[in-house]
Amino acid sequence: MVGKGAEGRAEKPHAAGEIGERNSLRAPVCASKATAAQRTDRLEPSPLMAAVVAAENMRAALRRVEANKGAPGVDGMTTDALRAYLHEHWPRIKGALLDGSYRPAPVRRVEIPKPGGGVRQLGIPTVLDRLIQQALHQVLQPIFEPGFSEHSYGFRPRRSAQQAVEAAQRHVATGRRWVVDIDLEKFFDRVNHDVLMARVARKVDDKQVLRLIRRYLQAEVMKAGLMSPQSEGTPQGGPLSPLLSNILLDDLDKELERRGHRFCRYADDCNIYVGSYKAGQRVFASICAFLRLRLRLKVNEAKSAVARPWNRKFLGYSMTHDRQPRLKVADASAGKLKDKIRELMRCGRGRSLKATVNALEPLLRGWMNYFRLVEVKKQLEEVDEWLRHRLRCIIWRQAKRPYARAVMLMKRGLDEHRAWRSATNGYGPWHNSGASHMNQAYPKSYFDACGLFSLLDQWRRLQLGS
Repeated sequence: MVGKGAEGRAEKPHAAGEIGERNSLRAPVCASKATAAQRTDRLEPSPLMAAVVAAENMRAALRRVEANKGAPGVDGMTTDALRAYLHEHWPRIKGALLDGSYRPAPVRRVEIPKPGGGVRQLGIPTVLDRLIQQALHQVLQPIFEPGFSEHSYGFRPRRSAQQAVEAAQRHVATGRRWVVDIDLEKFFDRVNHDVLMARVARKVDDKQVLRLIRRYLQAEVMKAGLMSPQSEGTPQGGPLSPLLSNILLDDLDKELERRGHRFCRYADDCNIYVGSYKAGQRVFASICAFLRLRLRLKVNEAKSAVARPWNRKFLGYSMTHDRQPRLKVADASAGKLKDKIRELMRCGRGRSLKATVNALEPLLRGWMNYFRLVEVKKQLEEVDEWLRHRLRCIIWRQAKRPYARAVMLMKRGLDEHRAWRSATNGYGPWHNSGASHMNQAYPKSYFDACGLFSLLDQWRRLQLGS
């Protein structure tokens, strides 16, 4: 849901005066046209908005925004420049928030390619608007959190994707061996503002807060230098977006609970577990109608399905078809990891083997930490073997000539006859790097000594520690 640093973070610094001119309390670009409207829109300060702009709440929000870093918005201001900007301009910004005249800056549109094709559209607010959204989030979350479903796991305190996966495994283990896998079509781009605001207003009656949230929803979008209005959607990229999505989809959770279904929802990923294919078809049809009529959301029927859980993936995991299913890495997730490894190694051509191994470690360690629940080691073994194959290919290529390759193999313990025969066999680097002579010369122990992070070894350590 929330985009992380979609673009590089090298930004052009701005002088405080220049930033002040650009933002001017984040009034609209044509501030003079809005002045009269702002005067008539001013409201008396409210207790909830006062809580949003309270010093302690704002300090906590500032620390969070600075820690998250992220790309700049349309004004180019970075998180490093935010604190100095606030020292100069915060009194006026706070006043505008309290009297209801504050208007967000436009959102910068960024498109991120999806692995399966298409693009994911992110909306990058300015760092000032990210700060205010974070402050709003910190005040609103305690209001809505107690009422959220226990089957909702996405972007909530003390809840995680791993908990959702474990719950899904329990549902299948009880005999519900069919899953209704619902994929919402362009969810964050299609959220109806009126439907969402009606659900926010159920627990928030503060006009200033409601007005500010709606202004964030309707903030203009800048793409390729052109401004366009927002009539629907809640852009991924702001701190408020995950909470708003949970508020809207809580109606779906409550409907599924009312019907007595077993389900897991993580943001807009929702899996419902049933006992038969026919039951799954009925549930799929009725839930599609509920989403369309009540929440004005459309289900992507091409990506949704009623299927066996072991033929689908949920949050990157899949499971076996055993009576007591075991968790495993979905094939698509292993494929995505390989794509990331290829890209990292492509960018690092010309580096030493040690430098490549060091560059791979954060990626592999983070991936294994996410998939720490897996109970089937097959995919981990395959990725480890494939990665060592690629590293042997680098070693083979770096030797370049047959003479150098023969010498290299002899230094690694092969006899002279076999080394020369292997070095002059006429096959390409990929074939040779997977052949027995390179496996013997550069076994797993060699890469372990180089510090290569092994997914399988880490998995075994996790199994021993659990």
